[in-house]
Amino acid sequence: MVVQKKSLSRTVFNILNYSFFTLFTLLCIYPFWYVICYSLSIPERATNEGVSFWPVGFTLTNFQQVFALNGLFHALLISVLRTVIGTLCTVVTCMWLGYVFTKEKMPARKFFYRFMIITMYIGGGMIPTYLVYRAYGLLNKFAVYILPAMVSAYYVILIKTFVEQLPPSLEESAVIDGAGPLTIFFRIILPLSMPIAATIAIFTAVGQWNSWFDNHIYTFSNQNLTTLQYMLYNYLNEASRLAAELKNNPNMAAQINRQNVLTPNSVRMTITMITVLPVLLIYPFFQRYIVKGIMIGAVKG
Repeated sequence: MVVQKKSLSRTVFNILNYSFFTLFTLLCIYPFWYVICYSLSIPERATNEGVSFWPVGFTLTNFQQVFALNGLFHALLISVLRTVIGTLCTVVTCMWLGYVFTKEKMPARKFFYRFMIITMYIGGGMIPTYLVYRAYGLLNKFAVYILPAMVSAYYVILIKTFVEQLPPSLEESAVIDGAGPLTIFFRIILPLSMPIAATIAIFTAVGQWNSWFDNHIYTFSNQNLTTLQYMLYNYLNEASRLAAELKNNPNMAAQINRQNVLTPNSVRMTITMITVLPVLLIYPFFQRYIVKGIMIGAVKG
């Protein structure tokens, strides 16, 4: 086996190429790393000394104080419920619609498909949408988080395109064996469509988790439906007031010293971490299912 030596120009190019992308990667990672370090630093020292690459006096008191806020865990529960239920409903609904739109025997298939595509380009606007939700009785109801997002034209188009690539012989064989549409969908189409289903699940879950504007518009008067993101959004806007409130909290003041009292910047950094961390922890597990789904979809006998 003959090993060819790399030329000097090729070696220099590789060094510059790896150096550039390494630097670019560090520049992308550093802002998030800075937030982590600041949220784990003693607030007073972080304010006076600044934070660079490591926490200034490691402490978890910042998270302890933020988690002591009233209603935080209930808001977390609402966010988790809307993310799980909303993602499941969206994936199943869009998968079924994408599958149905591949059937030429569907009545008025082209009309409904084109009508759905139009919704990607034309919207009713905020006020008409609010009036429609009010007419359907969705205001201040948990369903307003789920029902409007159950159908996405973009997701349906992706699923339809993917399903059309599957061998028709699979469905024909199932029909010969006496399988109905639901059996074919759940036993054949859905398992083979796991790559696109997992991808849509990730997009939907991240969107549901990060959503706060619908809480602000449609359920603002029902405190029991406050999501974690909307609560943290309000806290970010009132970081100075919140820091003073925690400082004057007698229960918290008895447990911490003056150095550990939250500053407005510490509140912002800690709240940002609480919002982002769940997505970062869950995403690798979803990514694993995407790879597994690709392998399943590749076996087409």
